[in-house]
Amino acid sequence: MDTIFAQATAQGRAGVCVIRISGPQAFLIANTIASPLPAVRLAAVRAVRDAEGQILDRALVLSFEGPNSFTGEDTVELHLHGSIAVVRAVLRLLSGFDNARLAEPGEFTRRAMENGKLDLTQVEGLGDLIEAETEAQRKQALRVLSGHLGHKVDSWREKLVRAAALLEVTIDFADEDVPVDVSPEVNTLLTAVNSDILEEIAGTHSAERIRTGFEVAIIGRPNAGKSTLLNSLAGRDAAITSAVAGTTRDIIEVRMDLGGLPVTLLDTAGLREGADEVEAIGIDRAKIRAEQADLRVFLVDKYEELPVSVMPDDIILRPKADLLENPEGAISGVTGQGVKQLINRIQEVLSIRSLNAGLATHERHRVALQRSAEGLATAMLVLDHGPDQYDIASEELRHSIRALEALVGRIDVENLLDVIFSSFCLGK
Repeated sequence: MDTIFAQATAQGRAGVCVIRISGPQAFLIANTIASPLPAVRLAAVRAVRDAEGQILDRALVLSFEGPNSFTGEDTVELHLHGSIAVVRAVLRLLSGFDNARLAEPGEFTRRAMENGKLDLTQVEGLGDLIEAETEAQRKQALRVLSGHLGHKVDSWREKLVRAAALLEVTIDFADEDVPVDVSPEVNTLLTAVNSDILEEIAGTHSAERIRTGFEVAIIGRPNAGKSTLLNSLAGRDAAITSAVAGTTRDIIEVRMDLGGLPVTLLDTAGLREGADEVEAIGIDRAKIRAEQADLRVFLVDKYEELPVSVMPDDIILRPKADLLENPEGAISGVTGQGVKQLINRIQEVLSIRSLNAGLATHERHRVALQRSAEGLATAMLVLDHGPDQYDIASEELRHSIRALEALVGRIDVENLLDVIFSSFCLGK
């Protein structure tokens, strides 16, 4: 296998730059350019020299012997000064060694998975951790990276393998008297796993929303103050405001961190009849996005008909509190009246929903869990028909087990790997 190397820190000038080397020749290469190589897991400052013996930089050098490293291979890190010229010179020096090459995006992490250091869900958790913008995203990604989902899957798989083995024994001795009826234990195992998987599936929507962001749509008639409210919530002029009805014709999105939760606020076109063709397109889009949003904030007058169906937890407020004699239940983006209370209410609703979040954070996870649950449901149904159907139940259990194995990357995921790892940055 080639020895790979890459810059593990961000591109550009910085105080420190880390170059990572991993593979069978990592120690040999590092010892050649930064001799003597410090003992494993000990750091030392060494001069990094080119082929002519000229010093390129002085670096802090760390070495990790496989399998006790991130990739599971011999790994060396060079902590250099973050000069663009220094980094370029060291990368050029490394590329001159035989069987050493620049790593592809995500290749260090891919080797970690192939060497059993991470399962596929942990790889995705690492990617989510790198992309995390809020505290909730950080915590969720770290739980997945720590292997919590993989441990759950392993526990489910062990129980299903046990159940399948019990059925196989019954099938193998079909012509003989089996001393023990295995159906009670099999049913207990399948019921427990099925309950856990269905609970995890139920939490996938909230978990994915924490990862990608909740959407909150501001809905109302033209000139209801939606854009002004959005600007007030965002703390900047994100949307154009005007006394002219129909100013907002497309959906304006503002991403925010509310109490550690990622939230995208949507300013939608004012909903009304008789709009021109362009505004009508914006209104149609507004209705679709409003229906798809996780939460809606309605700005409507007291006796006004609501333009979109109200869902549980939706917030209904009267607009332009600054112009009302009785501002109770109203909000104003101009004066800020009621804005803090609205933010607190949005945080409260979304925080409660996030409590139901599971560990399965990607659509791929949900699909795999659903396939496993479907296999389990069929197996449990077939078991009720007695020992004559145990061979069919056993086969359905194998389908369920394979779905779980695909979830953690043990089988049937080769076509996914290139896509997943290509999203990683170079050096990770």
